Parts: sequence; structure tokens; C-alpha cells
Amino acid sequence: MDTRERLVQAAADLLVEGGKEAVSTRAVATAAGVQAPTLYRLFGDKDGLLDAVAAHGFAGYLASKHAMGRHDDPVDDLRAGWDLHIGFGLERPAFYLLMYGEPRKRVARVQADAMLREIIGRIASAGRLAVPVEQAAQFVHATGMGVVLALIATPQAERDLGLITFTRENVIRAITTDAAPDEPADIPSRAIALKAALAEDPPAMLSPAERALLDEWLDRVAK
Repeated sequence: MDTRERLVQAAADLLVEGGKEAVSTRAVATAAGVQAPTLYRLFGDKDGLLDAVAAHGFAGYLASKHAMGRHDDPVDDLRAGWDLHIGFGLERPAFYLLMYGEPRKRVARVQADAMLREIIGRIASAGRLAVPVEQAAQFVHATGMGVVLALIATPQAERDLGLITFTRENVIRAITTDAAPDEPADIPSRAIALKAALAEDPPAMLSPAERALLDEWLDRVAK
């Protein structure tokens, strides 16, 4: 294990034992057996170190999301991603709070958010999304994060794990339609599907100004 790895592992251990407050640069340097200037040379500052710790903690989570593959039904991918997200938060709460318990968006979180938007974009392309992609992504993210934080704050013996599935299915009902993938149920879902399709393959015959105007019209129709 090289010096960088020792520092990240020391910080991760302190995070698990005492939360973010326990991860001071002095404590990490002492635990790793190095001088503080070495830490600053490798990470720049404490935030740089915490970014590395978050990436270390989320490496398995992101690998699992990549390994999920794709179901024929993108809504099933959303279900699988939801369950993986909640499971990670309950298994590794210290890392979850580091990632989602503060305004700063760490690199690993940006990657996870991009994966969520990709799944929701496929639901939109199938004509099965009832709200715009960005609104759906924010709703799924906020609701899932709320479930994890609520369960973390509840003593383990008192947790109602049925909340995970109950909330997941209500979220899916709120953002999707009942239409088959090739049969959008209504005008708003058709508009959302068209916008998603055009984003993937922008029509060359339209100028940037025309594409922006079309996006504005589709957003209006989707509301």
C-alpha cells in the first residue's frame, strides 16, 4: 500500500469510527504515519482528501451499478438501481452521509447521478415517462435519499424496511405512465419521449436556435 492509499484508508477508518468530524488532517496523517505536508501535497486540502475517501467508499457501489446491465424494461433497471442505492446507504452509512449529507457534490456522486439520469432517459425514450427527465431524476434522487436518511436515523430494531419497496413503487407510479413502451398514453408523455429522442440524435436540418425553440415547446406541452 503506497502513501496515498494509506492516507485514504486511514481517513476511511476514522470516518467509519467517528463520522466526518473525526477526519481531521492531523488525525489522518498520524494514523497513516506520515507528516501533514505529505497529505496536502497529495490531496491539496481536506476536501480533496474527502473526495478520495468518498470515491474509495463508493467504488464497490459504482461497480455494482455498472454490473447491473440492462433489463428489457428500463423501469426494472430503475427498481434495481433504487434497491442498490438504499442497500448501500444502510450498509455504509458513514460513506453515504459523506456523499449525500452535505451540499458539495463529490465526483463519485456525480457519476452515480449520471447513471440515474441515463436510466430515466431510457424510460423517456420508451414513451413511458410522465414528467420531464430532469424533474423525474431529481424526484427519484430526493425521495431515495430521504428514505435512506430516515432509516439511518431510526434505531435498527425499529426500522420499517417495507418503506423501501412502498416508496419505490409510489415513486415509479408518480413519474411513469401505464403505456406499453411503443404506445405512449398521452400528449405530455409523447412530448417527453420526442425530446429525449431528439437529444440522443439531434436533427441536422434544424439550427441551434430552432432546436432550442423546439425544446421550449416540448417542455410546455409536457407540463
